[in-house]
Amino acid sequence: MTVDSVTSSPPAPPASEKDAKALQFIEETTRNTDSVQESVLSEILSRNSETEYLKRFGLCGATDRDTFKSKVPVVTYEDLQPEIQRIANGDRSLILSSHPISEFLTSSGTSAGERKLMPTIHEELDRRTLLYSLLMPVMNLYVPDLDKGKGLYFLFVKAESKTPGGLVARRY
Repeated sequence: MTVDSVTSSPPAPPASEKDAKALQFIEETTRNTDSVQESVLSEILSRNSETEYLKRFGLCGATDRDTFKSKVPVVTYEDLQPEIQRIANGDRSLILSSHPISEFLTSSGTSAGERKLMPTIHEELDRRTLLYSLLMPVMNLYVPDLDKGKGLYFLFVKAESKTPGGLVARRY
């Protein structure tokens, strides 16, 4: 069976009630993406208003998209690298997040040969878990009998390392 034949055929019905609920969640979340994004941005700005990074731009508590776009510039990883390095070295002050940094995700290191550290908070693990739980219900729609163990799913995991400050750095 080719990929074209799988993707061009109509999807099968959900494999289970659990899959149906997951697919409904996806549908509801993606139906109004603009308002969802606006809400997520507002929550992020509100939660992190006391961080060094956001204070630098004088948002003064504003959590709307237009103010954010007008005051906070688009930056590169290199622009944030000094702050990220401070966190990696053990600085626990409110630099980029009001929540404690629980670990770092790392890039593969293909850009200029050096891996990039991406600070994450504990609830990010919950978001990744939710995302992974939504993969199979979608795949079950298009790959017959996948829910019956008729396929393989490869997950590559690399060894952990530690930052100078002692936080875990995982490669994803």
